[in-house]
Amino acid sequence: MTVDPMAAFFKLHSDLPREGPGEAADIRWAAQMLDLKPNAVIADVASGPGGDIGALLEVAPQGHVTALDKTAHFVDAARARWCDDTRVTVLKADMARVMNAYDLIWCAGAVYFLGITPALTAWKRSLRPGGAVVFSEVCWFTDTPSARPRQFWEAQYPDMTDEAGIAARIEAAGYDLLSTRRLSDQAWEDYFGPLDARIAALRDGADAALVAVLDEAEEEAAVWRAHRDEFGYLLSVVRPR
Repeated sequence: MTVDPMAAFFKLHSDLPREGPGEAADIRWAAQMLDLKPNAVIADVASGPGGDIGALLEVAPQGHVTALDKTAHFVDAARARWCDDTRVTVLKADMARVMNAYDLIWCAGAVYFLGITPALTAWKRSLRPGGAVVFSEVCWFTDTPSARPRQFWEAQYPDMTDEAGIAARIEAAGYDLLSTRRLSDQAWEDYFGPLDARIAALRDGADAALVAVLDEAEEEAAVWRAHRDEFGYLLSVVRPR
């Protein structure tokens, strides 16, 4: 019998509140850095199931959030969650082709799909005058990572860099780096906590494809909990020159 890794992935990630580390405090901080207006028009790019939409609406209560994701599973989840709020539009769309113009493009943990420089370059045309991009990107906090996290991230994201490397990629796209902050432990646990519970619930009777997906997710959490001082997500607030 042929196993389907993607089906196993979505079985694990079904009904999770978010698809990566993050918390509402990140969005409040970014909005403060930008002096974001209450009526800001925002794009939540690669929005997953829409875990950040609520916090984005909190900082722009008279604004509008357009959430974009190219994965139908996540689009359906976000639409079900926000179908009654006229301030939210959820689109099945590619993050490489953001249409319309926004005061803020928010991208939590997904820039790596395109690369920082290509993503920021492509998004310039979708920013209103004075508009900004805020994105989180996993990176090294040390020049000498331990073997376990190094092996894990070399397999998952071979182009992973450090904070200086992120700054250089931002510079190459023609943006000014306004501010950065590292995501907190709480931001990670807000992702891993529900994921841990889902892994435990699916272990019994899991087929080979699902076991592989569960093992990889479990290892990601274990690596971070053991080596959180060596890597993490950096939130960057940037604006085109």
